[in-house]
Amino acid sequence: MTELKYLGENQFEGLEEVAAIARSVAWGAADILRSYYRGEPHTGDLNIENKKEGPVTAADIAVNHYILDNLQAAFGTQDFGYLSEETYKFQSKGVLSSPLPEAWIWIVDPLDGTRDFIDKTGEYAVQIALVYQGSPVLAAVAWPETEKVYYATKGGGTFVETRDGLITQVQVSDRNKLEDLSIIVSRTHRDDRFNNLLQQLPCKNLKYVGSVGCKIATIIEQEADIYISLSGKSAPKDWDMAAPELILTEAGGKFTYLDGSALKYNRGDVHQWGCLVASNGHCHDDLLAQTKQILEKVDG
Repeated sequence: MTELKYLGENQFEGLEEVAAIARSVAWGAADILRSYYRGEPHTGDLNIENKKEGPVTAADIAVNHYILDNLQAAFGTQDFGYLSEETYKFQSKGVLSSPLPEAWIWIVDPLDGTRDFIDKTGEYAVQIALVYQGSPVLAAVAWPETEKVYYATKGGGTFVETRDGLITQVQVSDRNKLEDLSIIVSRTHRDDRFNNLLQQLPCKNLKYVGSVGCKIATIIEQEADIYISLSGKSAPKDWDMAAPELILTEAGGKFTYLDGSALKYNRGDVHQWGCLVASNGHCHDDLLAQTKQILEKVDG
């Protein structure tokens, strides 16, 4: 069993060893998704089911089993809790009335961007995060169609690994004028309130990408600078944000609520309500202030 200890002041013993296991699991999950994506015979039909929270496929379920089986084999269930998109709905009928009791929680999205997976945009991801007392300390985000895994540890930076095993540290862009920054948005899921916000922000360059993990990867690849999540009738969940948050912040970016406070996970309600803002960090406070001002007018 892999040992992992909190030493105080955001210092952890054994975190790099745990990250290596998570990275390996992310690669295996990516391979499973790629086989389903290509319709390889041994994987079978996608069996798409349209649920209230969005579509679910056989690929989601297969990868969920693979990730949880491997993580639980490595870390057990005594000290580690597990929160997964595909399993939470069976706990208290989909509404966790209280946080999971463990200090260490694995938060897993086996297939982020299921709609993009079905529509064959290539913009889907595997997201695995380990949080300690509500804050992410380790993350792996696999973008299967680019054959890359982005991973980060708290205080250790963000790296990208390619299929040939080459590992490179990555950093966000140094663009520091708000009007020069690019906003990364979804092709769908944009209501009138969000579109009004986009129209009034000074940054007018838009880039369209699917999965949240792919969006944040695009920011740390310096191809975009800003991502904003604005909940309406629904909101993103813990597993949408936990792993992307850490790979962004460890690459030099910022990811906060609109009031500038840090995101928190495993609070009982898995929804991340409100306005969440991710950026390359250089104009983050100005971006928060302008976004707040615009939303107050829009909502007024």
